[in-house]
Amino acid sequence: MARKNRNIEFKEVEVIDAGAKGKSIAKAPDGKVIFIGNAVPGDVVDVQTTKRKKAFYEGTATRFHKYSDKRVESPCIHFSVFGGCKWQFMDYKHQLFYKE
Repeated sequence: MARKNRNIEFKEVEVIDAGAKGKSIAKAPDGKVIFIGNAVPGDVVDVQTTKRKKAFYEGTATRFHKYSDKRVESPCIHFSVFGGCKWQFMDYKHQLFYKE
C-alpha cells in the first residue's frame, strides 16, 4: 500500500521572524509555525512543506511574491552551494539584530 503524500503547500505566507540555523518563521493558516529554509523576514512566499509535526511544519519557499527590504545579493559566490553561511542573503545589520 502506497503512503499518502502529506506535504502541504501554503500560498502567499508572510515571513515574520528569523529562527535558529538559518530558518525563517511564518504562521500557517491553521496557527502552526512554519520553519522556512531560504527566506528572509518580510518576504511573501509560497511554501512547500517537507516535514509535518504536531506543533509545526518545516518547508522551503518555492515562489516569492514579494521580496523583503532586508534581502541583499550574497557577497559570497559559493553561498548557494556551500551552505556554511546561513544568512548571506540578508543585510548584515539585520543579521546582527536577529542573532542577538
